[in-house]
Amino acid sequence: MNITAAPSGTGPGSVPHRTRIKLCGLSRQSDIALAVDLGADAIGLVFYPPSPRAVSVGEAIDLVNGLPPFVSVVGLFVNATDDWLSEVTSNVPLALLQFHGDETPEQCERLGNLAGLPWLRALRIAADTRPADLVESALHYSAASGLLFDTHVEGYGGGGKTFDWSLIPAELARRAVLSGGLNAQNVGDAIRRVRPYAVDVSTGIEVPGAKGEKDPARMAAFVHAVRVADAE
Repeated sequence: MNITAAPSGTGPGSVPHRTRIKLCGLSRQSDIALAVDLGADAIGLVFYPPSPRAVSVGEAIDLVNGLPPFVSVVGLFVNATDDWLSEVTSNVPLALLQFHGDETPEQCERLGNLAGLPWLRALRIAADTRPADLVESALHYSAASGLLFDTHVEGYGGGGKTFDWSLIPAELARRAVLSGGLNAQNVGDAIRRVRPYAVDVSTGIEVPGAKGEKDPARMAAFVHAVRVADAE
């Protein structure tokens, strides 16, 4: 993974920065349709059965059926077995894998090769995490297409809590997918401060207290907030 790419929008004639948007944990056809209408770059499907946002292989096939071109489908896995990964990827047309568990660099590479797909590695940021730790992790996961920065919570993400964005070193920002507690109210500030390549939201677009139930108004407000921040 190249961690030295220069940020866009910083030189003469440069292209304005456009933050890519991934709406994750979608489990209803109506949510998929709205994500497409809103211009989301990617949708995330959770293939971790204990999660309230999890979908089965059959449900995933139905959800992505008829998806238009250039909308990527990302599959989220947590400590997946070879058999489970193979079952999902042989039936669901994923564009990218997201490893959100305790996978080592070697395991991520092996699973990515098994599926024949690029992959993201989620890094859970705790209170004692230092910028140097993130740089070291980026080197360990050099084969990743990118790093997803999430808040360390009990379980494996989806806690709706933010972390200190200033911990993300500038040299990692352009390859970063920023996650963890984002919503329409704070994503603009996050983009202005970090300038990540992409943002990833799940809890922040849900009906409060109803994990997995997406709120159309919150989905629309989140995408709008990202575009406003980009325009600034």
